[in-house]
Amino acid sequence: MRNTAKITVTVLTAGALTFGLSACGSGSDSGKADANAPLTVAATPNPQGEILTYVKDHLAQKAGLKLEVKEFTDYVTPNTAVQQGQVDANYFQHKPYLDDFNKKNGTDIVPVPGGAVHLEPLGVYSKSVKKLADLKKGATVAVPNDTTNEARALKLLEANGLIKLKAGVGYEATPKDVTDNPKNLSFKELEAPQLPRSLGDVDAAVINSNFALEAKLNPAKDAIAAESAKDNPYANILVVKKGNENDPRVKKLTKLLTSPEVKKFIEDKYEGAVVPAF
Repeated sequence: MRNTAKITVTVLTAGALTFGLSACGSGSDSGKADANAPLTVAATPNPQGEILTYVKDHLAQKAGLKLEVKEFTDYVTPNTAVQQGQVDANYFQHKPYLDDFNKKNGTDIVPVPGGAVHLEPLGVYSKSVKKLADLKKGATVAVPNDTTNEARALKLLEANGLIKLKAGVGYEATPKDVTDNPKNLSFKELEAPQLPRSLGDVDAAVINSNFALEAKLNPAKDAIAAESAKDNPYANILVVKKGNENDPRVKKLTKLLTSPEVKKFIEDKYEGAVVPAF
């Protein structure tokens, strides 16, 4: 049985640091964490919540860790919850997204050393074409509207020869940075959770693997193009508020999340749709 709580947030803004969350975690101050208290971790449901639940059900008790998992369905609240001390840690994002979030919101959330767990290869999906080359001129492609994932999506399209981006553009690339667009593609910017539902309204969509999996899309089988895992900077990481990196409970969880047991769980369950990053 999955002992998790699912919280659906329908209206959020990236600056919503005063969002009214009810207390859902023990929280911790630097150097004051109770090693025997439950460790509360915020996560998106799939695959992060599933991986954490595997750890909770099969590994945590033996390691002396009391683990609680709180599931969120957006990319903002897990960070605001960590910043406000509502939860002890979160596991849902890659470092480029975290860096951008901290920069825009004045937060001080940091990766846990050794806490890179898995990679979700970004994929392109379509109900109308079987390969990207078959997209017609003027086709509409939906992309995530958060800064780093939008850039990541555009770089994936560039890697497949559909567009060219301005030289040197980094994690903040937007459609305005497209310098060559031979098919005259239009880009529809949507919140990441909405992308699977957009497939009936666009010619293709670039979707984060966790939301693809929730929509019963397998990135390894259904994507018409996908990121390469080699040298990919977008591994999902465990993060905490700065100063809590040495919380003994966090160290225990880091060790468990990067254990051989979790590696096998990821490989067996997701069959290439999610790959270990350790």
